[in-house]
Amino acid sequence: MSDKALSPIKDVFPFIETVTRPTVTTAEAAYYLNRRPQTLRTWACFENGLICPIRINGRLAWPVSEIKKILGVEG
Repeated sequence: MSDKALSPIKDVFPFIETVTRPTVTTAEAAYYLNRRPQTLRTWACFENGLICPIRINGRLAWPVSEIKKILGVEG
């Protein structure tokens, strides 16, 4: 077995300050908020999280402006 098979691959996302899109994916939002993606999906399901996602064709889109407010980043 190779070393790559033993170590999980980590996603690399840009700094939140450099994100110019209006929304990000659940994986990206979870990374920025230091939560697991499933936690954000639970927030969306029960509508009781720190931020509410926008639903686009059955997918969750998390507003970058709200993430920046929570993190205290100018945005």
